[in-house]
Amino acid sequence: MKTQMSMFGIALLIMILIVAIILGFAAGPTSPLTWALVGFLFAIPYLHRRYSMQNYVEWDDKYSVGIESIDKQHKRLIDLINQLKTAVDYSTDEEFERSALTALVDYTKTHFTYEEELMEKYGYPDYESHKAEHQKMIREVEKVLKEYEEDHDRAMEHALAFLKSWLINHINGTDKQYSDFLISKGVK
Repeated sequence: MKTQMSMFGIALLIMILIVAIILGFAAGPTSPLTWALVGFLFAIPYLHRRYSMQNYVEWDDKYSVGIESIDKQHKRLIDLINQLKTAVDYSTDEEFERSALTALVDYTKTHFTYEEELMEKYGYPDYESHKAEHQKMIREVEKVLKEYEEDHDRAMEHALAFLKSWLINHINGTDKQYSDFLISKGVK
């Protein structure tokens, strides 16, 4: 709903600018105000894109854990979060939203399994704690899935905020802790 109101506001602003520009040109095409409005009208798509991209997660090398396979999976998780964000922002149908959310949840479980197998294989000393953190996250996401059935918009906004925050904090926190251990065991 919030996104729909935002898009309505932008459409309304564009219409007002067009009317003001037409009236400005009718009064005399030499007015600097009219040309400033024309410039602003053409800047709206750029400004909107720049503003909306702030809400997407972008991979940064500081997120790297130094293990290529895990970094690739983290990048994929970020892509899936951004796909879900796109589904929410552009009010796609429920099927697309559900598909994006399901893909994200499924891939997250696959990623967690991969991490846990590596930690178990190489005897990571904090394996149980890390696994418990994964399980807690999965339970939280399953709550979001149930919430989705009751209120799609609220559930999606909650899911996005939670997933973005959790993923970045998890990568920069506990994932960096096990990565040093795994790298010392020869995992690349």
